[in-house]
This record gives sequence, C-alpha cells and structure tokens, in this order.
Amino acid sequence: MLTKADIRLVRSLADKRARTDEGLFVAEGGKLIGELRASTLRIRRIYALDGVFAGEDVTTVSPKEMERLSLLKTPSDSLALVEIPRRRLDPAKLRRSLVLALDDVQNPGNLGTIVRLADWFGIGDVVCSEATADCFNPKVVQATMGAILRVRVHYCDLEAYLAAERAAGTPIYGTFLEGDDIYRTQLSPTGIVLMGNEGRGVTPACAAQVTRKLFIPPYPAERHATESLNVAMATGIVCAEFRRQASAGR
Repeated sequence: MLTKADIRLVRSLADKRARTDEGLFVAEGGKLIGELRASTLRIRRIYALDGVFAGEDVTTVSPKEMERLSLLKTPSDSLALVEIPRRRLDPAKLRRSLVLALDDVQNPGNLGTIVRLADWFGIGDVVCSEATADCFNPKVVQATMGAILRVRVHYCDLEAYLAAERAAGTPIYGTFLEGDDIYRTQLSPTGIVLMGNEGRGVTPACAAQVTRKLFIPPYPAERHATESLNVAMATGIVCAEFRRQASAGR
C-alpha cells in the first residue's frame, strides 16, 4: 500500500541533498527497471501499475498514485528507488583505457547523453569536476537510457586529477578553437579526453593540464559556421574519431 511517507521520500529525491542523505536515486520506466533488476545495483523498492512487475519488492499503485510519485512530466508505468553505488576512482587502473573528463558540464540532458555516448563507445569511466551535474539527477538517469548502470561516473577535484595524470605521462586531450584538426592528428588509444562547460568551455586551470589541443573543423573548413558545437555532440564526434583510429591501427 502506498503511503504519504512513500510519496514524500520519492519526491524529495528530486533534490541532490536528499539523494545524498538517503543514498537513493529514482529510475523510471519498465525497460530501465528491467535492466536494473538484472544488474548488480540494489533496488530498495519498486512502485508499478498493476501487472507491470511482481515480487516482494513491488508495491502496486494506481495511475493516479503514479502521477503523484513520478518525477517526469509524463509518468511511466513504474518507478524504482535504487541505492546509489559506491565507486572508487583508481587513476592507475584508468591509465590503461580511454577516459572522459567533464569540466563543469551542468545541463542534465548533456550529461546523460555523454554517459550514453561513453557506453556506446566502450568508455567505462567518466571523471567529473565537483561542479558537474549530478549523474543521479532524475533527468540525467533518464537521458542515459540505461547507460548509467554500465558507466562508472566519478566526482573529484578535476584540476588535481589532471595534474597528477599529466605528471604520470598520461595523454590529456581537449577541444579548443585553436587546436589541431582532429582528423589530421594521430590519437592514442588510451588517455583522457577533456570536455568543457556548455558556455565557458574548459576552465583555464584544467586547460593548463592539456597536452594536446584538438579542433573539430566545420565543412568545408574555410566556410563561416556556427560558433561552437553542443558539448554532447562534440563528445560524440571526438569519441568516434578516437575509436576509428584505434580500430584502424589494429
């Protein structure tokens, strides 16, 4: 039976502080919850319309009750409370792979899309500045389309992380208007790809740690085009070129 306390708890999780205090995030939709049930993440409780899910952890609710629970504009058929996983950042381990680093990316839709891109291109870890949007924000979770279950998202002092990795010899790439044409640059199969804030780009402190600046040229190169690309769109282009070159070099 759904209680007022249940509704208060679920609604409170729209706020980052409540998610941190409770150690829970909200996931909505049958497909996503089905993936959650098959993953290693622990589901605390599922609220679902009649016939959608069954089990001891399921509370059946009416369509009207789901409207009161849902954090989406259009309520889905089910909603789950999921325990936030504790993931340790191991820089030494990450040096053997390609890593995305996000410098104050604040739009939830952009972050969710980037996590989804990371999953598509086989990038298992995304390292974020502390000012980057919370990956367990309901809008981010929905935008990842399930990728949040497979991609490890870490938050840290990004400048310090990049400085330590540069000192360790890790290649650090970033996108800049004054960078080298990405399609004419030899890219390493491992390293860090740094993407910046939607409006400001990469902060000067993090830019100082970049070892190779890249530029995504318009087509044709001499044509006057829009000033910049959306950060999620740019991330997709950069990741595709890194993976294309890695595959060509096999």
